[in-house]
Amino acid sequence: MEEAIKKSNVLIEALPYIKKFFSKIFVIKFGGSALSNAETRKSVLEDIVFLNYAGMKPILIHGGGPFISEKMKEARKKPRFVDGLRVTDKKTMEIVDSALTELNGILVDEIKKLGAEAFGLSGKENKLLLAKKIEHKEDIGFAGTVENVDTTILERLIETNIVPIVSPVAMGSDGELYNINADEAASKIAIALRAEKLFILTNVRGIMKEQGNLDTLYGSLSLSDVHILLKKKIISEGMIPKTNACTKALEGKVKKSHIIDSNLPHALLLEIFTDKGIGTEIIKLGRRTKVTEGL
Repeated sequence: MEEAIKKSNVLIEALPYIKKFFSKIFVIKFGGSALSNAETRKSVLEDIVFLNYAGMKPILIHGGGPFISEKMKEARKKPRFVDGLRVTDKKTMEIVDSALTELNGILVDEIKKLGAEAFGLSGKENKLLLAKKIEHKEDIGFAGTVENVDTTILERLIETNIVPIVSPVAMGSDGELYNINADEAASKIAIALRAEKLFILTNVRGIMKEQGNLDTLYGSLSLSDVHILLKKKIISEGMIPKTNACTKALEGKVKKSHIIDSNLPHALLLEIFTDKGIGTEIIKLGRRTKVTEGL
Protein backbone atom coordinates (compact mmCIF):
# COMPACT_ATOMS: atom_id res chain seq x y z
CA MET A 1 0.00 0.00 0.00
CA GLU A 2 2.81 2.45 0.86
CA GLU A 3 4.39 1.88 -2.54
CA ALA A 4 1.08 2.56 -4.27
CA ILE A 5 0.65 5.80 -2.29
CA LYS A 6 4.17 6.92 -3.28
CA LYS A 7 3.39 6.30 -6.94
CA SER A 8 0.12 8.20 -6.74
CA ASN A 9 1.89 11.13 -5.05
CA VAL A 10 4.38 11.24 -7.92
CA LEU A 11 1.53 11.42 -10.43
CA ILE A 12 -0.22 14.17 -8.46
CA GLU A 13 3.03 16.16 -8.26
CA ALA A 14 3.44 15.84 -12.02
CA LEU A 15 -0.12 16.91 -12.91
CA PRO A 16 0.31 20.72 -12.73
CA TYR A 17 3.46 20.49 -14.85
CA ILE A 18 1.69 18.37 -17.46
CA LYS A 19 -1.05 21.01 -17.64
CA LYS A 20 1.43 23.89 -17.71
CA PHE A 21 3.60 22.46 -20.49
CA PHE A 22 0.89 20.98 -22.70
CA SER A 23 1.67 21.79 -26.37
CA LYS A 24 4.97 23.51 -25.41
CA ILE A 25 8.16 22.92 -27.40
CA PHE A 26 11.08 21.24 -25.64
CA VAL A 27 14.44 21.08 -27.46
CA ILE A 28 16.64 18.29 -26.13
CA LYS A 29 20.32 17.83 -26.92
CA PHE A 30 21.68 14.33 -26.31
CA GLY A 31 25.19 13.22 -27.18
CA GLY A 32 28.55 12.13 -25.86
CA SER A 33 29.43 8.69 -24.53
CA ALA A 34 25.97 8.32 -22.96
CA LEU A 35 24.48 8.07 -26.44
CA SER A 36 26.47 4.86 -26.98
CA ASN A 37 25.11 3.30 -23.77
CA ALA A 38 22.01 1.26 -24.71
CA GLU A 39 20.45 1.49 -21.24
CA THR A 40 20.95 5.25 -20.93
CA ARG A 41 19.73 5.83 -24.47
CA LYS A 42 16.58 3.78 -23.85
CA SER A 43 15.81 5.79 -20.70
CA VAL A 44 16.19 9.13 -22.52
CA LEU A 45 14.10 8.00 -25.48
CA GLU A 46 11.39 6.64 -23.16
CA ASP A 47 11.22 10.09 -21.56
CA ILE A 48 10.89 11.72 -24.98
CA VAL A 49 8.07 9.34 -25.92
CA PHE A 50 6.35 10.13 -22.59
CA LEU A 51 6.56 13.85 -23.33
CA ASN A 52 5.09 13.24 -26.76
CA TYR A 53 2.18 11.23 -25.36
CA ALA A 54 1.61 13.82 -22.61
CA GLY A 55 0.97 16.49 -25.24
CA MET A 56 4.34 18.22 -25.32
CA LYS A 57 6.40 18.76 -28.48
CA PRO A 58 9.91 17.35 -28.00
CA ILE A 59 12.64 17.84 -30.60
CA LEU A 60 15.83 15.79 -30.25
CA ILE A 61 19.18 17.15 -31.45
CA HIS A 62 21.86 14.48 -31.20
CA GLY A 63 25.61 14.58 -31.22
CA GLY A 64 27.76 11.53 -31.69
CA GLY A 65 31.41 12.40 -31.04
CA PRO A 66 32.54 8.97 -29.78
CA PHE A 67 30.60 7.25 -32.59
CA ILE A 68 32.29 9.51 -35.17
CA SER A 69 35.72 8.88 -33.66
CA GLU A 70 35.13 5.12 -33.85
CA LYS A 71 34.16 5.38 -37.53
CA MET A 72 37.30 7.45 -38.16
CA LYS A 73 39.47 4.77 -36.58
CA GLU A 74 37.82 2.19 -38.83
CA ALA A 75 38.77 4.40 -41.77
CA ARG A 76 42.31 4.73 -40.33
CA LYS A 77 41.83 8.44 -39.72
CA LYS A 78 43.13 9.75 -36.40
CA PRO A 79 40.71 12.18 -34.69
CA ARG A 80 42.29 15.54 -33.88
CA PHE A 81 40.92 18.42 -31.85
CA VAL A 82 41.97 22.06 -31.46
CA ASP A 83 40.46 23.99 -28.53
CA GLY A 84 37.74 21.35 -28.27
CA LEU A 85 36.84 21.59 -31.98
CA ARG A 86 37.16 18.56 -34.24
CA VAL A 87 39.56 19.24 -37.10
CA THR A 88 37.41 18.34 -40.10
CA ASP A 89 39.04 17.91 -43.49
CA LYS A 90 37.03 16.77 -46.54
CA LYS A 91 37.37 13.06 -45.77
CA THR A 92 36.57 13.58 -42.10
CA MET A 93 33.46 15.55 -43.05
CA GLU A 94 32.27 12.63 -45.18
CA ILE A 95 32.77 10.30 -42.20
CA VAL A 96 30.97 12.71 -39.84
CA ASP A 97 28.00 12.98 -42.19
CA SER A 98 27.79 9.22 -42.73
CA ALA A 99 28.20 8.39 -39.02
CA LEU A 100 25.57 10.88 -37.87
CA THR A 101 23.15 9.68 -40.56
CA GLU A 102 23.59 6.11 -39.33
CA LEU A 103 23.12 7.15 -35.71
CA ASN A 104 20.08 9.24 -36.61
CA GLY A 105 18.44 6.20 -38.20
CA ILE A 106 19.08 4.13 -35.06
CA LEU A 107 17.41 6.76 -32.86
CA VAL A 108 14.39 7.03 -35.17
CA ASP A 109 13.92 3.24 -35.15
CA GLU A 110 14.23 3.04 -31.37
CA ILE A 111 11.68 5.81 -30.76
CA LYS A 112 9.26 4.12 -33.15
CA LYS A 113 9.68 0.83 -31.26
CA LEU A 114 8.76 2.69 -28.07
CA GLY A 115 5.48 3.77 -29.64
CA ALA A 116 5.93 7.30 -30.98
CA GLU A 117 6.22 8.58 -34.52
CA ALA A 118 9.64 10.00 -35.35
CA PHE A 119 11.32 11.50 -38.39
CA GLY A 120 15.06 11.82 -38.84
CA LEU A 121 16.72 14.61 -40.73
CA SER A 122 20.02 16.38 -41.03
CA GLY A 123 20.56 20.08 -40.59
CA LYS A 124 21.73 20.15 -44.22
CA GLU A 125 18.22 19.27 -45.43
CA ASN A 126 15.38 21.70 -46.15
CA LYS A 127 17.70 24.63 -45.33
CA LEU A 128 17.25 23.71 -41.68
CA LEU A 129 20.73 24.87 -40.66
CA LEU A 130 22.77 27.35 -42.68
CA ALA A 131 26.40 27.49 -41.56
CA LYS A 132 29.62 29.32 -42.11
CA LYS A 133 33.19 28.22 -41.48
CA ILE A 134 34.59 28.88 -38.00
CA GLU A 135 37.44 31.35 -38.23
CA HIS A 136 40.28 30.10 -36.07
CA LYS A 137 43.97 30.88 -35.74
CA GLU A 138 44.56 27.34 -37.03
CA ASP A 139 42.65 26.01 -40.04
CA ILE A 140 40.22 23.43 -38.63
CA GLY A 141 38.56 22.64 -41.94
CA PHE A 142 34.82 22.15 -42.23
CA ALA A 143 33.92 22.98 -38.63
CA GLY A 144 31.08 25.46 -38.76
CA THR A 145 28.85 27.76 -36.77
CA VAL A 146 25.13 28.31 -37.37
CA GLU A 147 24.15 31.47 -39.24
CA ASN A 148 20.45 30.79 -39.77
CA VAL A 149 17.72 28.29 -38.90
CA ASP A 150 14.70 27.53 -41.09
CA THR A 151 12.13 25.87 -38.83
CA THR A 152 9.56 25.07 -41.54
CA ILE A 153 10.07 21.29 -41.56
CA LEU A 154 10.31 21.11 -37.75
CA GLU A 155 7.03 22.99 -37.33
CA ARG A 156 5.27 20.71 -39.80
CA LEU A 157 6.47 17.63 -37.96
CA ILE A 158 5.54 18.73 -34.44
CA GLU A 159 2.14 19.96 -35.65
CA THR A 160 1.40 16.38 -36.71
CA ASN A 161 2.71 14.90 -33.44
CA ILE A 162 5.91 13.53 -34.98
CA VAL A 163 9.18 13.76 -33.02
CA PRO A 164 11.93 15.36 -35.14
CA ILE A 165 15.40 13.90 -34.65
CA VAL A 166 18.11 16.18 -36.01
CA SER A 167 21.80 15.53 -36.68
CA PRO A 168 24.03 18.64 -36.55
CA VAL A 169 25.41 18.69 -40.09
CA ALA A 170 24.74 21.98 -41.89
CA MET A 171 24.98 23.35 -45.40
CA GLY A 172 27.10 26.42 -46.01
CA SER A 173 26.23 29.20 -48.43
CA ASP A 174 29.33 28.01 -50.31
CA GLY A 175 27.66 24.64 -50.93
CA GLU A 176 29.95 22.77 -48.53
CA LEU A 177 28.87 20.62 -45.59
CA TYR A 178 29.90 21.72 -42.09
CA ASN A 179 30.18 19.89 -38.80
CA ILE A 180 28.27 21.83 -36.11
CA ASN A 181 28.60 21.50 -32.36
CA ALA A 182 25.36 19.85 -31.23
CA ASP A 183 25.01 22.13 -28.18
CA GLU A 184 25.09 25.17 -30.47
CA ALA A 185 22.69 23.58 -32.97
CA ALA A 186 20.19 22.79 -30.20
CA SER A 187 20.45 26.30 -28.77
CA LYS A 188 19.94 27.98 -32.16
CA ILE A 189 16.97 25.73 -32.97
CA ALA A 190 15.41 26.42 -29.56
CA ILE A 191 15.74 30.17 -30.18
CA ALA A 192 14.26 29.94 -33.67
CA LEU A 193 11.25 28.00 -32.37
CA ARG A 194 10.79 30.15 -29.25
CA ALA A 195 10.93 26.92 -27.27
CA GLU A 196 9.69 26.68 -23.72
CA LYS A 197 12.82 24.84 -22.61
CA LEU A 198 16.25 23.76 -23.80
CA PHE A 199 17.75 20.66 -22.20
CA ILE A 200 21.46 19.84 -22.46
CA LEU A 201 21.97 16.22 -21.45
CA THR A 202 25.49 15.49 -20.28
CA ASN A 203 27.39 13.09 -18.00
CA VAL A 204 27.37 15.20 -14.81
CA ARG A 205 24.46 16.21 -12.59
CA GLY A 206 24.74 19.90 -13.46
CA ILE A 207 26.77 22.93 -12.43
CA MET A 208 28.53 22.46 -9.09
CA LYS A 209 30.55 24.83 -6.92
CA GLU A 210 32.99 21.96 -6.31
CA GLN A 211 33.33 19.56 -9.23
CA GLY A 212 32.18 16.06 -8.30
CA ASN A 213 30.59 17.16 -5.01
CA LEU A 214 26.83 16.71 -5.39
CA ASP A 215 26.24 18.62 -2.16
CA THR A 216 27.40 21.76 -4.01
CA LEU A 217 25.06 21.32 -7.00
CA TYR A 218 23.34 24.55 -8.03
CA GLY A 219 19.67 23.71 -8.50
CA SER A 220 18.87 27.09 -10.03
CA LEU A 221 20.99 29.92 -11.44
CA SER A 222 20.19 33.26 -13.02
CA LEU A 223 22.05 34.61 -16.03
CA SER A 224 23.96 37.00 -13.76
CA ASP A 225 24.93 34.08 -11.50
CA VAL A 226 26.28 32.19 -14.50
CA HIS A 227 28.39 35.13 -15.64
CA ILE A 228 29.94 35.33 -12.16
CA LEU A 229 30.63 31.59 -12.05
CA LEU A 230 32.28 31.76 -15.47
CA LYS A 231 34.40 34.73 -14.40
CA LYS A 232 35.46 32.90 -11.23
CA LYS A 233 36.19 29.78 -13.33
CA ILE A 234 33.84 27.68 -11.23
CA ILE A 235 32.25 26.79 -14.56
CA SER A 236 35.19 25.51 -16.59
CA GLU A 237 36.42 23.18 -19.32
CA GLY A 238 33.72 21.06 -20.98
CA MET A 239 30.91 22.72 -19.04
CA ILE A 240 31.61 26.10 -20.67
CA PRO A 241 30.13 25.38 -24.14
CA LYS A 242 27.11 23.69 -22.57
CA THR A 243 26.52 26.65 -20.28
CA ASN A 244 27.00 29.08 -23.16
CA ALA A 245 24.41 27.20 -25.21
CA CYS A 246 21.97 27.58 -22.31
CA THR A 247 22.62 31.29 -21.75
CA LYS A 248 22.43 32.16 -25.44
CA ALA A 249 19.08 30.35 -25.62
CA LEU A 250 17.73 32.44 -22.74
CA GLU A 251 19.01 35.63 -24.33
CA GLY A 252 17.16 34.51 -27.47
CA LYS A 253 13.77 34.30 -25.68
CA VAL A 254 13.80 30.62 -24.64
CA LYS A 255 12.13 30.58 -21.22
CA LYS A 256 14.39 28.15 -19.34
CA SER A 257 17.49 26.06 -19.93
CA HIS A 258 18.53 22.94 -18.06
CA ILE A 259 21.74 20.95 -17.70
CA ILE A 260 21.10 17.42 -16.46
CA ASP A 261 22.79 14.03 -16.23
CA SER A 262 21.49 11.65 -18.89
CA ASN A 263 22.93 8.69 -16.97
CA LEU A 264 20.37 9.20 -14.22
CA PRO A 265 17.34 7.04 -15.09
CA HIS A 266 14.51 9.16 -16.49
CA ALA A 267 16.40 12.37 -15.83
CA LEU A 268 14.19 14.42 -18.16
CA LEU A 269 10.98 13.44 -16.39
CA LEU A 270 12.50 14.08 -12.97
CA GLU A 271 13.69 17.53 -14.02
CA ILE A 272 10.40 18.53 -15.64
CA PHE A 273 7.74 16.97 -13.46
CA THR A 274 9.09 17.25 -9.92
CA ASP A 275 9.26 20.34 -7.71
CA LYS A 276 12.99 20.09 -6.93
CA GLY A 277 14.29 18.67 -10.20
CA ILE A 278 17.61 16.84 -10.39
CA GLY A 279 19.97 19.10 -12.35
CA THR A 280 20.69 22.78 -12.84
CA GLU A 281 18.09 25.11 -14.31
CA ILE A 282 19.20 28.46 -15.69
CA ILE A 283 16.67 31.28 -15.67
CA LYS A 284 16.68 34.85 -16.93
CA LEU A 285 16.44 36.83 -13.69
CA GLY A 286 18.50 39.94 -14.34
CA ARG A 287 19.55 40.51 -10.75
CA ARG A 288 22.17 38.64 -8.77
CA THR A 289 20.69 35.97 -6.48
CA LYS A 290 21.95 34.67 -3.16
CA VAL A 291 23.55 31.73 -4.96
CA THR A 292 26.77 33.59 -5.77
CA GLU A 293 27.01 35.83 -2.72
CA GLY A 294 30.47 35.60 -1.17
CA LEU A 295 32.20 34.35 -4.33
